Amino acid sequence: MSFDLNIGEKEKDVADNKEILFNEKDDSQWELLSTSTFDTEDISGEDDKNEDKKIKNYVSSYKEAVPGKKKYQEKYPEIIPGYGSDSSTEETFNTIGNISLEKYENFPHIGYDINGKKIMRPITKTALDRLLNTIEDNEGWTGIIDKDTGEDIRLTSEELEIVKKIQEMEIPDDDFNPYEMYVDYFSGKQEKTPLSSAPEPKRRFIPSKNERKKIMKIVQAIRTGRIVLSKSKEKIKQPLFYDIWTDTSLKSYDHIMHIPAPKIPLPTHDESYNPPEEYLPSEDEINKWNNTSYEDREKKYLPSKYKSLRLVPGYNQFIQERFERCLDLYLAPRVRKNRLNINPESLIPKLPLLEDLRPFPTRCMIIYEGHKGSIHSIDVDSTGTWLASGGDDGIVRIWEIITGREIWNFNCNDNSESINSIAWRPVKNSDIIIASCGNNIYMLLPSIFNDSIKNSAKELCNLGFDMEKFQTKQNLSTWLKPNFKQIDKGLLVLLNIKKRIKQVTWHRNGDYFATVSPESGNTSVLVHLLSKHQSQSPFKKVKGIIQKVEFHPTKPLFFAATQRYVKVYNLIKQELIKIIQPGVKWISCIDIHPQGDNIIIGSYDKKLIWVDMDLSSKPYKTLCYHAKALKSVKFHKGQYPLFCSTSDDGTIQVFHGMVYNDLMENALLVPLKILKGHEIKNSLGVFNAQWHPKQPWLFSCGVDATIRLWT
Repeated sequence: MSFDLNIGEKEKDVADNKEILFNEKDDSQWELLSTSTFDTEDISGEDDKNEDKKIKNYVSSYKEAVPGKKKYQEKYPEIIPGYGSDSSTEETFNTIGNISLEKYENFPHIGYDINGKKIMRPITKTALDRLLNTIEDNEGWTGIIDKDTGEDIRLTSEELEIVKKIQEMEIPDDDFNPYEMYVDYFSGKQEKTPLSSAPEPKRRFIPSKNERKKIMKIVQAIRTGRIVLSKSKEKIKQPLFYDIWTDTSLKSYDHIMHIPAPKIPLPTHDESYNPPEEYLPSEDEINKWNNTSYEDREKKYLPSKYKSLRLVPGYNQFIQERFERCLDLYLAPRVRKNRLNINPESLIPKLPLLEDLRPFPTRCMIIYEGHKGSIHSIDVDSTGTWLASGGDDGIVRIWEIITGREIWNFNCNDNSESINSIAWRPVKNSDIIIASCGNNIYMLLPSIFNDSIKNSAKELCNLGFDMEKFQTKQNLSTWLKPNFKQIDKGLLVLLNIKKRIKQVTWHRNGDYFATVSPESGNTSVLVHLLSKHQSQSPFKKVKGIIQKVEFHPTKPLFFAATQRYVKVYNLIKQELIKIIQPGVKWISCIDIHPQGDNIIIGSYDKKLIWVDMDLSSKPYKTLCYHAKALKSVKFHKGQYPLFCSTSDDGTIQVFHGMVYNDLMENALLVPLKILKGHEIKNSLGVFNAQWHPKQPWLFSCGVDATIRLWT
C-alpha cells in the first residue's frame, strides 16, 4: 500500500530514512545520526492534520556535528507545552487541585487549565443513556467517572486485575513473594558475652550530680527570690502618693535585692530655734563641750534660743552633715537580716529543779590549817576517816576529817622539793600512802593504825627485798630499803626515779601503781609492782608529752593523756584500742567515771569536756564556765552522781552527772553550785579536790595553804 504524503521535502527524506542536510551559511555537511521509522499503515488518510502531527511525534532527536569540534552534540526537538510527556498531552488538565467540584455547581465551567483558561463542564449523560451504554457496550462496567473533569475513564485489564485482587484481599503485585528466605541477623540463642566488652557505666544507675546541682541552684534562686514564679509576678498597682513617714520596708521596688537607705533621724526638741529652758545647756556644759574633741562629742551642735525664726542664722555644719550622709550611702553596705521567729524558751534545755538533785555541797564547814605554802595534792582513805595532804613544805600530813585535827606527819623535804602527788592505797582498810617528792616516791605507814594493819603493810613491802631481782637492759628505778630511824617514822620503801615525778596513781587491786615523769621522754610512764619491787615502761616510744595517766576502775584498760589526746590501751592485748579527741589545746587533768564508760577532761584553755566512750570518741558536752585554767576534775566514787572541777579563778564548780544504765539514754549534766572561798595568789587558785567516799562532801586545797571541807 503506497500513497503520497503532502509534506515537505525534509519530511519525505525522513520517511525514506535517507537525508543529508546542508547548512545554508557555510555549506557544511550535516550527518543524520539517527532517524525513526514508522508504519504507514497506521496513518489514516482521512485527516491530513492528524497525519502531520503523528509524523512529527515519530521524529527522534538528532546529533548535530558542531563545526570545528570532533565531538557530536545532541539536538533535541523544541519543547511545546502539553507535548513530549509520557502521559496523554492532548487532554486538558484541571489545575484546581483537591478542591471539590461542588464549589463549581453553579458555574458553567469546572476549573482552569495551566494557561488560566476556563475548562467548560462536559456534557453529562442522563441515567437512561448511562444504562444503555452499560448494556450495549461490553466495556461499560470497566469505566469510572473522573471527579475533577467529569469524564469517563476506561480501566485497563491490568488495573481491573489489581482491583479484583484487592477485593479478594490478595497481594496486588504478582512479583511480590511473601515467603522469601528469612535472614536471621540476630539469632534467638542467648550469648554469654556481650557484643561490646565495655561494662555498663555506673552513671546509668545513680542520679546525675550535675542535674542535682542545677536543680538546687534553681531551688535556691526561688527561695531567695531571684526567680519569681508566674503566680507572684502579678503586680499590684500601687498608689502614686504614699505617706512619707510610713515604714519604708512596706514599699515595693523594682529589683528584688534593693534595700532602701535608712532615713535621717527626726529632729528633737533641742534642735528647735526656741527650745524649752531645760534643753538649753549651762555655762559648764558649754565649756565642757568646747573642750571636747569633735569626734568625742555626743552632739555636734549646741542648743540655742532665738526670739523669732527670721533671726536664726545659717547652719554651719550643713555641708559636713551632707558630706557624711553621702559617704554613708556610698560606702556603708546594707544587709537584710532574716530574723527567726523562735520561742526563746524552746532553746533552753529542760533541767530538773535543784531541790530534786540534793544532796550536794553548798557551804564550807571546816578549814584545815597547818601547811606552809601551797597545797598541791590531797586524798581521802577508803573508810572516809582520814585525809592526807602534801604541798610546798614537803610534809605529808594526816588529818582527822570530823575534828579537823592533824594526827600524823612525815617530812619528805630532804632536798627542798615539794610534794606534787599523794594517794592512799585503794583497799578495804587503807594503810599505805605513796607520796611523790622530787624524783623520789615515799611509801608511808602512819602510826594511827593498829598492829595488825601495820604488820600486813610491812610484810607486803618487805616481800620485794627478799626476792631475786631481774636486771633489765635499762635501769628504770631503784628500790631502796630505809634505815631503822626512817622505819620508826613511818617510811617503808623509798623508790628513786631519774626525773621529777608529777603524778602517782594506784591500780584498783592495790599492788600496781603508775608514775608520770614528763621529762623522761619514752620512759615518762612507769608501772611499778609493789610486792616484787619491779618497774617497767609500758611504751617503747611516746608521741607527745604525757600529762596524766589513770587505770580503768573495772577493766584492764590504761588511759594516757597527752597534750591534745587521750589514748586508751588494753593491758592484756598490749595494744591501742581508742584515741579520744577532746578538741582542746592542752589537757591538764582527767578522771574516769566509776562505771568506766565516761570520762571528764580538764584543760588549760578553761574547758571541761565530758566524753561518752560508748557514744563517740569526741566530746558529748563541752562546759566553759571557768574564767581561768582548770587544775583538777573529779568524779564522786560512791553512790552520788556528782563531779566537780577546780580552777585558778579560785572557784570550785559542782555538777550533777547522772549516767543511766539504759544505753539509749544519754547522760544528764546539770550545773549545781559554784563554791568560793579560796584566795588567789600570783594568778593561781585551787589546785586539787577530792570527794568523800561515802558522803556528798568535797575537799579542796589551793595556793592559800588551806584545805576546806564543803558539805
